[in-house]
Amino acid sequence: MTRLFATLATIIALALPVHAAALGDDGLHKPTWLRDTFKDLTEDLAEANAEGKRLLVIWEQRGCIYCTKMHEVIFPDPAIDALIRETYFVVQMNLFGDVEVTDFDGTTLAEKDMARRWGVVFTPTMMFFPEEVEAGQTAQQAAVVTMPGAFEAGTTKALLTWVKDKEYLTGEHFQKYVARTMGTP
Repeated sequence: MTRLFATLATIIALALPVHAAALGDDGLHKPTWLRDTFKDLTEDLAEANAEGKRLLVIWEQRGCIYCTKMHEVIFPDPAIDALIRETYFVVQMNLFGDVEVTDFDGTTLAEKDMARRWGVVFTPTMMFFPEEVEAGQTAQQAAVVTMPGAFEAGTTKALLTWVKDKEYLTGEHFQKYVARTMGTP
């Protein structure tokens, strides 16, 4: 009987997420690689550059099952976790939040209004930025890629690598990059 309980306990433990990020008071996941900033994108970009990292804004919302999947299954993958920690300066935005965000062009709005301004309508959405943003550009205009949705580990790792290696500058579409690097048609 004791062996049965030990076996069941092991099965349950293995079924649980290993490194799931804790939830914050806002109901969003808070992995340790997330940056707590004043959400002024010009300042965040400067800080990312000072650390030799790329600015990544990730949009999420309370109760988002796709965000949960990313935080419980995809982001804890050791290769993805390492890629994020080594390469990205990640700022989280709440799709329905009231925290003020300052865009690259100086416009300040609540998160929910900035999401509307930037055309963000789905969570999670990841927005990746270049090292330099032209004066007067908005984040929507400056982003090198905006990726809405939750993806499997392979595609997520490919996206993080595609941006890190600046493959978008070659003109190769991300889907072609995925096919070439992951061997899918």
